[in-house]
Amino acid sequence: MLLCLPSDFDKLSIDELYENYGSPAPEPVVRFDGQPLESGVPSSVVPPIWLGKSSEDFSPAESKVFLGDFGEGYRPSTQSRHESHAPLSFRPPEAQFEPEHGLSFPADIWTLACCIWIILGQRPLFEDIFATTDDITAEQVDVLGKLPLQWWEKWAARHEYFDEGGKPNQDRQVRSCEDRYEKHIQIPREQAGFPCFDGEEKAAVLDMVRSMLSFEPEKRPTAQDVLKCEWMERWAIPDMEKSRFRKCQT
Repeated sequence: MLLCLPSDFDKLSIDELYENYGSPAPEPVVRFDGQPLESGVPSSVVPPIWLGKSSEDFSPAESKVFLGDFGEGYRPSTQSRHESHAPLSFRPPEAQFEPEHGLSFPADIWTLACCIWIILGQRPLFEDIFATTDDITAEQVDVLGKLPLQWWEKWAARHEYFDEGGKPNQDRQVRSCEDRYEKHIQIPREQAGFPCFDGEEKAAVLDMVRSMLSFEPEKRPTAQDVLKCEWMERWAIPDMEKSRFRKCQT
């Protein structure tokens, strides 16, 4: 997901551009070994302009989002992809346990749920710091419960994290989905001065995310189903419409 530049960006004069974003600042080109530059090497370069800003500084009216696939998009009806290039903590489990079946739209729903979680809060749902694929699978089981039987039996590393019944090993600290919600979303929002979700909205968010993170791809909602879920209809979509209205007034 990418953010568009402000609509008035192209209307800025050179002076206004420099005033808002800073003037070009050439930097000398220096060799690591201290030797003179070879012919054809410029004596200085100008670093690219920084057009971004902190997410806390964005107003809803200017947060126009569009999608960029970075060359990864494809049509499952005409092409087959058997490997997910999503970040490890966003990667759907079927990419590990059923790669021969190929990925389709349910894989996007899983990744979207992970994106929504980190947008609402401050940390990924499945912790990925120095994590391996098996670590992420263990995180998924901690949050969502035991894997489907065929996947569970295929997961060779399961005994490093759980007993055969799916109970965590005693040396592991397990955090539930609700605990992660409080620490990843509610507490950071409160500390940052953002509005916190009340009990109703929290329940709606968790219901939506859990449905999108069904282990079995065929049980996940479609994109249209997600748009019709309680959280989207009662909170997300109305807030989006309000932001559009404010944008039209500016």
